Amino acid sequence: MADTEQAVEDQEPVEETEAGEDAEAREVAGDIDELVATSAQRDEYLALAQRTQADFENYRKRVARESAQAQERGVARLAKELLPALDSLDRAMDAAAHDDPLLNGVRLVRSELLAALERVGIEPYAPLGEPFDPNTQEAVAQQPVEGARSGTVAEVYQTGYRHNGSVIRPARVLVAE
Repeated sequence: MADTEQAVEDQEPVEETEAGEDAEAREVAGDIDELVATSAQRDEYLALAQRTQADFENYRKRVARESAQAQERGVARLAKELLPALDSLDRAMDAAAHDDPLLNGVRLVRSELLAALERVGIEPYAPLGEPFDPNTQEAVAQQPVEGARSGTVAEVYQTGYRHNGSVIRPARVLVAE
């Protein structure tokens, strides 16, 4: 019997060790599960932050683009309003006598107005002698002109204006037949 008691005593520590190892294994497994859950939550928050950052960057670019377009439309609109005044100054210069003392003042006002338009990207164009282009020119008349090739601009009645490559007002021209 002594041998049996000895065997029982030997088994008890083994069972306690196994029970302790099982508890420790469960604790480690619980910690791993918690880490996996935390990692998944972190990945979810990171993805959300990255999407939010990308959305904000897209929003910032869109607002900048729309703002630039609005500014361009505003400049073109203002130019359209000023061009008739510029045309009137051109007619006044054409009608004035060469020795008229006001002519210098009209030239100065015209040059300042043109310089202001050029500073914001508006440029005049007069396609005299160039082939007629219906995209940038408006044919007011067509007639035979001596010394001019057929289909070319023989006379510019009204100067055209462009803003960053787009036509604000087409040039009004006479096209040679």
